[in-house]
Amino acid sequence: MDRLVEQVDPSALPQHVAIIMDGNGRWAQRRGHSRIEGHRAAIAAVRAAVESAVELGIPYLTLYAFSTENWQRPVEEVSGLMQLLSHVIDQEEESLIRQDVRLRVIGDWQTLPESVRRRLDGLLRRTAAGSRLTLTLALSYGGRQDILQAVRAIAQQVNQGRLNPQDISDTVFRSFLWTRDLPDPELLIRTSGEQRISNFLLWESAYTEFVFLPILWPDFRREHFYQAIWEYQQRERRFGRVLS
Repeated sequence: MDRLVEQVDPSALPQHVAIIMDGNGRWAQRRGHSRIEGHRAAIAAVRAAVESAVELGIPYLTLYAFSTENWQRPVEEVSGLMQLLSHVIDQEEESLIRQDVRLRVIGDWQTLPESVRRRLDGLLRRTAAGSRLTLTLALSYGGRQDILQAVRAIAQQVNQGRLNPQDISDTVFRSFLWTRDLPDPELLIRTSGEQRISNFLLWESAYTEFVFLPILWPDFRREHFYQAIWEYQQRERRFGRVLS
């Protein structure tokens, strides 16, 4: 771990890291546990990611916590996930405030159970002054769904005569996305060895660097975060240009 810390260049850190937290179910199944036990074991991995971002001084961290497609999972698993989310919100509040973390949520999270929404809303208010790290949870989130809701909102503005189609630029379109207040992620990490982005931050990831880790998410720890940062720093980011 110390060697990894020394290898990371503090002057070349990504400002925004996004993570697809994949592998909870497989982690549990390999141990003969229920899938919800894998989600429960993943809490330590979330803590590790948050603490690592705070330590390094990375200002934005976004975690893909629950996708729009996840609603199609078995009812008992979804119910267990919602109960676990409520528990984590209550359990982690003090730690987030102590670390000066501001919580945000993106996605159609009004579809979550009322008890979860109430807890989230309270935590959003109580962490609003956090300035060290903006931690964004993608809940009931899908990249395609975000683009579609943005297109619908823009179409409504055009129909009402409040927006000229010729004025729809990248900046204007971005202002209608759920991620409008976030910079694009420079680094996206996915665990479990799968190499796809699974409908996550589709618009925002046009020039994102991807690091795919072979470990399952519950096994993710701070050294894996540092490893991904180091790998990111070995890349040459050209944004379609030729650099001299």
